[in-house]
Amino acid sequence: MNPEVSLPGWGGVAASLALVAVAVAIAYRQRLRLTRDLLAATARAAIQLAAVGAILLIVFAHTGLPGALAWVAVMVVIAGQVAGRRGAGLPHARRAATIGVAAATAATLSVLVLLGVISTQARVVVPVGGMIVAGAMQAAGLALHRMLEDARRARPGIEARLCLGLPASEAFAPYRRSALRTALIPAIDATKVVGLISLPGAMTGLILAGVDPLTAIRYQIVVMYMLLAAATIAAASSGALAQRALFDDAHRLRSMN
Repeated sequence: MNPEVSLPGWGGVAASLALVAVAVAIAYRQRLRLTRDLLAATARAAIQLAAVGAILLIVFAHTGLPGALAWVAVMVVIAGQVAGRRGAGLPHARRAATIGVAAATAATLSVLVLLGVISTQARVVVPVGGMIVAGAMQAAGLALHRMLEDARRARPGIEARLCLGLPASEAFAPYRRSALRTALIPAIDATKVVGLISLPGAMTGLILAGVDPLTAIRYQIVVMYMLLAAATIAAASSGALAQRALFDDAHRLRSMN
């Protein structure tokens, strides 16, 4: 029998605002002009999490797997918009990001479910899907941002390679590979040091819930592997679509706002 874990009540949540007050005080004293942003972020976090908690109560109790997958789909759409903004200036950046995140989420979640790694219960699919979407969003956003910077900075070099007769895919290939490497570094580094520097969220949550640490470790290993796969698929898919949109049918590099 696992000992009962003490969880914070609403009074504890209110008391934790003291930590926000510290952050606001530091930002104000240092004249960072972030006081309003900190307060807005604090309020939004509370409102959004409370709303999501209420919705998930309904999803878990009444909708089952279809409702869980619908909720994951909503997260994919939102994540695609967020990641696409990092590549604002690239043609169809938001579409590329959304497709990349969707491909990564569908592929990774399908493997986990079909191989029986995770349960098909809504209370399992939603949080696992959320972690996959978040990892895919970060990778897609980084890839698109780096591709945008390289396309602008290296435009003369890219056009010179095109003039030498290289097709668009080969002319831009070094920059796409560089963008993908940049996008995957956070996931790779996090996997390398997991457990040594910090206990990740899934493992920490299970331990706080009273689950045996060895059981929590197995779950966390699965999480790290799925995040590596999601990041790679999202970055590669988004990068391929963005690269295709960068050039017209005559293999000319499009202008970027």
